[in-house]
Amino acid sequence: QVQLVESGGGLVQAGESLRLSCVVSGSTFSPNIYGWYRQAPGKSREWVATIYSTGKADYVNYVKGRFTISRDNAKNTVYLQMDSLQPNDTAAYYCRDMRSFDWGQGTQVTVSS
Repeated sequence: QVQLVESGGGLVQAGESLRLSCVVSGSTFSPNIYGWYRQAPGKSREWVATIYSTGKADYVNYVKGRFTISRDNAKNTVYLQMDSLQPNDTAAYYCRDMRSFDWGQGTQVTVSS
């Protein structure tokens, strides 16, 4: 069974940075595709970024240039580096296995103005 465990969320001020981590177990990590999503209060969950086995990444337009998704195959871990955070980035952030469609439990990011 695939398990994804996120960490690294917290409370920061606008303009600061956070790095989220997602440790994956129960699947073959290196060939797999992973994504980050987020869900703000009262809103639907939305896609943020995807990283492929080659390291190629895709981003939703409004995080391009601020967020970077990466992976460490030796550690079975996917990262989301978030810079220049803004209050509207406040959300629960979720990691997802893009083939099995399993989700992690999420980690909360709160950005104060």
